[in-house]
Amino acid sequence: MTATTASPLSSRQTAGARANIPPRRMNFDFTGGVRFGYAGDAYMTTFWGAFSALFPKGESFFVESVRHYRNRITDPLLKAQISGFIGQEAMHSKEHVALNAWFQSYGYPMDKLDRDIGYLLGFLQKTMPHKRQLAVTVCLEHYTAIIAEYCLKADHMHRMTDPHLLQIWLWHALEENEHKTVAFDVYEQVGGGYALRTFTMMSTTATLALIFLWFHARLLAHDGRLFSLRKNWPGIKHFWGRGGMIPSIVPQLLDFFKPGFHPSQHDTEALLEEWREKLFGSQGILKEQWQKPGIVSKPMP
Repeated sequence: MTATTASPLSSRQTAGARANIPPRRMNFDFTGGVRFGYAGDAYMTTFWGAFSALFPKGESFFVESVRHYRNRITDPLLKAQISGFIGQEAMHSKEHVALNAWFQSYGYPMDKLDRDIGYLLGFLQKTMPHKRQLAVTVCLEHYTAIIAEYCLKADHMHRMTDPHLLQIWLWHALEENEHKTVAFDVYEQVGGGYALRTFTMMSTTATLALIFLWFHARLLAHDGRLFSLRKNWPGIKHFWGRGGMIPSIVPQLLDFFKPGFHPSQHDTEALLEEWREKLFGSQGILKEQWQKPGIVSKPMP
């Protein structure tokens, strides 16, 4: 006999859903994925591997920096949005742990990258004022939002990516844009100002670039491709060259430095509606991976 009981995340999911930021419990399976699942190219695939290595510890840092101020927020909508933000980020951490384990199965040192980013973020949490930690989260959330928007729109990237790997990035991109205003709004509610967030963006950008390049280099070194310019050149052009992802997001990145900037000024509502239907609608490509909230069954004692 079984009994029905509320899922542990049900209250958070309900609050997030009310704020249109529903945490979706996913269950991705990467076992059928192709090793070089992005265009059959080692550079391009490990580019995303380096990003994925940042997420489990990074998302936890985001959550804690926002959670620290939750009890100071009085606006009911923003409090519900915080619940949705925390729930979504927790699921991102969980699924990127699984993706990183898939990369690890090919010998990539994902455990060491996770350890190293954990050391850095742990040091920041111990030494950096809480408002500065929140400002770092605001800056990195801006990066994830604009990269996510680019990825949702980039049909050529969808065609180049193995479906087993593409699915997690589409889901992650959708949710990053659903909650892109939350950390920013919390920061403003607790008195964060323009000078701190823009100064933090400059230092955060430099740090992020160094860490990402370091991580990517370590993954390329595993494949013996670190110094192979000829083999890496197509990937370098794809991400860093004219019309590539990095140059394409620069205008939106620079918007962050405008005194009156708010993430909602990058209007993605129509894009999100389109992708909610594509991913989770009646014919959604992620229906099987989505464990819908509600009641769960468990054996009677």
